Amino acid sequence: MSTETGQKNSNFLNFLLFGFVTAIAFYSGTQFNKPADPQAQISHASLYSVKKFDDGAKEFSIVLVTDLDQDSKDGKKWKSLVSRGYLKVSADQKHANIHFDENSEYYVDTNIAAGGRAMELSDLAVFNGKLYSIDDRTGLIYQISDKKAIPWVLLNDGPGNVHKGLKGEWITVKDNELIVGGLGKEWTTTEGEYVNDHPMWVKHVSADGAVHHENWKDVFIRVRRAAGIEYPGYMIHEAVQWSPIHRKWFFLPRRMSTDKYSEAEDESRGTNVLIIGNESLTDFEVVRVGSDEHKSRGFSAFQFVPNTHHQLIVAIKSEEKDGKPVASYASVFDIHGNVILDDFQLHGPYKYEGIAFA
Repeated sequence: MSTETGQKNSNFLNFLLFGFVTAIAFYSGTQFNKPADPQAQISHASLYSVKKFDDGAKEFSIVLVTDLDQDSKDGKKWKSLVSRGYLKVSADQKHANIHFDENSEYYVDTNIAAGGRAMELSDLAVFNGKLYSIDDRTGLIYQISDKKAIPWVLLNDGPGNVHKGLKGEWITVKDNELIVGGLGKEWTTTEGEYVNDHPMWVKHVSADGAVHHENWKDVFIRVRRAAGIEYPGYMIHEAVQWSPIHRKWFFLPRRMSTDKYSEAEDESRGTNVLIIGNESLTDFEVVRVGSDEHKSRGFSAFQFVPNTHHQLIVAIKSEEKDGKPVASYASVFDIHGNVILDDFQLHGPYKYEGIAFA
């Protein structure tokens, strides 16, 4: 994935986007950066269906979203492909498979863009009984409902006082908040020269849309240090989850290298690393997941499989060549790195960047 070229969008266009989207959001009832309501009731309802088999196996409904990059442009709108399917896990949790029904795909679209690009959805999360995703071009969080993408909250980059929208890459839920993060590395030029730390901030979003910005620079430095990486080496994050069962953080880095960032080399720096951190993000365990023979494949999303006490993970990897998507793969493994389903190729030359049980 190219992580640097989006910086070239003009500040003027981004300023116009920010004002335009904010006006629309207020008009539709969305409120930004307001105080959270301490009495707000949070729904913890699940959205997935589960089918039980006589042999004890269970099948869960899943939904995936794509980041079509520049191919998201469709006339005067921008679109993202949504696919629905099923994950089946055996009773002993030693076998798994994924399948999709006919006519399981549909598009969601928008006419809100930044620099001529939009609807490049990254990650999915079920929060407050609703399904959300984020556009990594505009910083807009969308609710996905009834085959529509409904704008909810706009997140801007860095400390929250800049014109550029957040390049959101991952979403998780912790303590009644939606937490949204970016790449987790210093923003650099395509040759790896330092620009700023904006991608190292995370956003806390309450159920009523209040936003709090938090600097995670020290956190991301500690995470990559656990894997033996120091700046100018780097680690790119698109798959981060909080587990309320383990009370721990889980990171599946997309790319990492002890060398300085290079856009030309980045596509071959995929990882097979799972990093588990304590709640305060001060102590980490590094787990190897299977082999690392396919260095062009990098983690783009994951979720804990329901009814497994957060012992099983279903993850998505995507592969690109010269900035173009080649394929995506699903895998299932446990938190100790034992692989149950190894890189099952998903249909289409798409870059899937989000998965949820819904």
